[in-house]
Amino acid sequence: MSGRFESLGRMEVPGFPAREIPVYRPAGHRAEDAAPALLVFDGQNAFEDQPGAPGWHLHHAVEALDRREHAAPLVVAIPHGGPTRMDELTPWRIEGRGGRGDAFLDWVAGALAPRVRSRYRVPEGALGMVLGGTSWGGLMALHGHFRFPELFGGALSLSPSCWVGDFAIFEDLRRRPLPTFSRVYLDCGGLEAEGRMLPPARALARELKVRGYQEAQLRWVEDPQADHTELEWRRRLPAALRFMYRR
Repeated sequence: MSGRFESLGRMEVPGFPAREIPVYRPAGHRAEDAAPALLVFDGQNAFEDQPGAPGWHLHHAVEALDRREHAAPLVVAIPHGGPTRMDELTPWRIEGRGGRGDAFLDWVAGALAPRVRSRYRVPEGALGMVLGGTSWGGLMALHGHFRFPELFGGALSLSPSCWVGDFAIFEDLRRRPLPTFSRVYLDCGGLEAEGRMLPPARALARELKVRGYQEAQLRWVEDPQADHTELEWRRRLPAALRFMYRR
């Protein structure tokens, strides 16, 4: 069985380009069913391959979940705004550019999340809504989870760009209280940026452990031979979903 693609329609995003928001409903999902929602940044890559850009095939990973052991989430894909991608997906500036990620997160929390809840039955609290993404999107998923912990109960963060803003994510998380509920999947490949992305991602996972994250709350995956590509993220996503959505 396969699920179905729907749309939340074209949404205005204050200060950024408007965009259509696709949704994938897993097989067997009925309108009256309660299901968690996974909101992913860079959502134009979430599903099928595009010319010159392999997709993550996230919908196939969702359908591969054993429903007896895992909840199958709705996938809400948030495409980037083209020329404003850097502005949207970096909470801190990079050499004088970008850094408007908090304004974009305000739209996700204040407009997109309520639109999702108005259309679908999404459980309140805990893992009712989770943020996900890769690279800059992975960084945004972490930052958004800690910034809005009552709304987004977890983060699927693949290959997060921890270097943005001179590694500002570290101080950002240190100054925030631990969420009441939190489940974080964090990974990185050993070949990404010629090996420079792995050490800070590893250090971030270590900091979360020091702050009290247990194995049930945090999954850190170090993939020594993996580079910074959609194909690698596609390969790691099934295990990430199994961790996040285990019953």
